[in-house]
Amino acid sequence: MTEKLNEGSMETQGEKDSQAQVRIRFNTENLKSSYVNFCNVTSTREEVILNFGLNKDWDRSQREIQVDLEHRLILSPFAAKRLHIMLTNLLDNYEKRFGKINVEPPGKADFQH
Repeated sequence: MTEKLNEGSMETQGEKDSQAQVRIRFNTENLKSSYVNFCNVTSTREEVILNFGLNKDWDRSQREIQVDLEHRLILSPFAAKRLHIMLTNLLDNYEKRFGKINVEPPGKADFQH
């Protein structure tokens, strides 16, 4: 077996061949879709927790806003890192096609020096 360097990791030709044979089939029978406009992220050493919800309060002048949390995803740090890489690539491609996404609140740029 010969060893080949592949993006910073060592793998043998046999490992590469077995990886090429893996197919993923998605079963969407129980798939549910939800719209969310809020995400909160926390973590421990063993888990990354993503809470998703819906902010129904559009008046930004309020001192308190209620968010209805609807979904919690708990990931290993390894799965979270893969998600980070996928989202980074997706958003880079999105901004190349449609322009930069500005996430700063309106007017905040006026106060930065």
